[in-house]
Amino acid sequence: MNVTTDMVKTLRERTSAGVMDCKEALTKAEGDMEKAISYLREKGKVKAAQKAGRETRDGMVGAYIHPGSRLGVLVEINCETDFVAKTGEFKSLVKELAMQIAASNPLVIRREDLPQGTVEKEKEIYRNQALNEGKKEEIIERVVKGRMEKFYREVCLLEQPHIKDEEKRVQDLLDESIAKLGENITISRFARFKLGE
Repeated sequence: MNVTTDMVKTLRERTSAGVMDCKEALTKAEGDMEKAISYLREKGKVKAAQKAGRETRDGMVGAYIHPGSRLGVLVEINCETDFVAKTGEFKSLVKELAMQIAASNPLVIRREDLPQGTVEKEKEIYRNQALNEGKKEEIIERVVKGRMEKFYREVCLLEQPHIKDEEKRVQDLLDESIAKLGENITISRFARFKLGE
């Protein structure tokens, strides 16, 4: 399969990946655009995993104020160097994450950050719901597990669907940025303010 410059351009527009990465992905996928996108996403996850242990001491605090000034977010995103922190790509990621937090109102960054009491309370609620729905004892645990996964997707920032692309989770967005920028990137903390709350 001959990979054309138009195909590379289209893939770049859809993924923001580099020219050589797009060409490689299209070659491996034999010109199939969707397979090439999947390949690039997987490659991003591998690169992110390789950088995961590296310290992130630089970065920036980003702010987002929703039109009407009734909702605002502060978020601290860290990277390894001030060089990356000053790039447009990094600043764009920070803004996007602040908008994500404003729109989706997560409670924590990752599921491990949830208090154990909150997790146990949710499990108990789902268990009681399943019992009240007449579910058999042997499938109740599966039902509870499925509902807990849905709960985590709603309240844990990294597991939420990305507001601009429901096919991606926020973790996927982070992995792609790590792959592009070549440094480990972490979300350290955030605060969401809503007028009157």
